[in-house]
Amino acid sequence: MHVLSVNVARLSTNPDPLAQSSVTGIDKRPVDDAVLVRPPGHTQSDASGLIGDHIGNPRLHGKPDQAVYAYAREDLDSWETQLGVTLANGMFGENLTTVGVDLTQTRIGERWRIGNGPLLLEVSAPRTPCRTFASFLDRPRWIKTFTDAGVPGAYFRVLSPGQVRAGDGITIEYRPDHDVTIGLVFQARMKNAALAPELLKADALSAEMKNFARQRIT
Repeated sequence: MHVLSVNVARLSTNPDPLAQSSVTGIDKRPVDDAVLVRPPGHTQSDASGLIGDHIGNPRLHGKPDQAVYAYAREDLDSWETQLGVTLANGMFGENLTTVGVDLTQTRIGERWRIGNGPLLLEVSAPRTPCRTFASFLDRPRWIKTFTDAGVPGAYFRVLSPGQVRAGDGITIEYRPDHDVTIGLVFQARMKNAALAPELLKADALSAEMKNFARQRIT
């Protein structure tokens, strides 16, 4: 298991004319140098966990529970076959393109050591698709297509800051004993709200997803 590429973005014009923000950081590109990862802030300039990356709309994206977004190269390869297009690393807006790990089956609260340094990340939530994502890929029905596939990738919070670069190994240092996976949270949020009570078994679930689950059981 390792990081195939580290991807960061500069702000660019949002391709969705109806978006709440006129700029977006979804277009992420691989970088060769090591990148510092630390807990982010709440403004457009520091909402990403990666120094040098940018978030267009910090109200909806970034901040501590969504500091780092990872997507598996294996899932990108599957999408390439399904869509008949080439998808470069970072094309789904991910900061880390991974190899050798099934992100959909990762558990909320799972902790990843990246490389041999101090960087420690904790799985917090799945990605949910938005209009900007669909517009960036130029696929009007993309939200439904992405939802039906059920391979959303994973968001992480930063427990211990450090550097990451392409080629760094991934070590799972802790895996909780509940069965609340990225795939389960995504299904509950996007397709089957009856699953919501199960999500609260995971203490490390993002605040946004906890609020969603509580609203569905009150």
